[in-house]
Amino acid sequence: MFKSLQPSLDAIPYVFTLLKESDVEVLQHAFAQIREKEGTTLILPKLVAEEYHLPFTFIAARITLEVFSELTDVGLTAEVSRVLAEAGISCNVVAGYFHDHLFVPYDQREQAIACLHDLSKAES
Repeated sequence: MFKSLQPSLDAIPYVFTLLKESDVEVLQHAFAQIREKEGTTLILPKLVAEEYHLPFTFIAARITLEVFSELTDVGLTAEVSRVLAEAGISCNVVAGYFHDHLFVPYDQREQAIACLHDLSKAES
């Protein structure tokens, strides 16, 4: 599975922000929406957050693992997290039906993509 990771780096920065009730139209721009009892978190392009004057502190790069993984597969998230952690890179993982998406600090995006390419080569 790791040899076919094919990590791809999105060119735009993303941020995690909280949805304000008055800003429901921003939902159309959200990559992801996570509802928690304390509020609704949106992951969206940084430019959209700025346009809607939404506060954020974490600017992230989105890396998509192009390999198809079953939602029940064991080990992919753990191994990717281990490799990035060893390089000192924090990672927030959002799993979709088809792919896993990694949100890493924007200023460490190139280092993260290099680590993932190395992981893919190591498993060949």
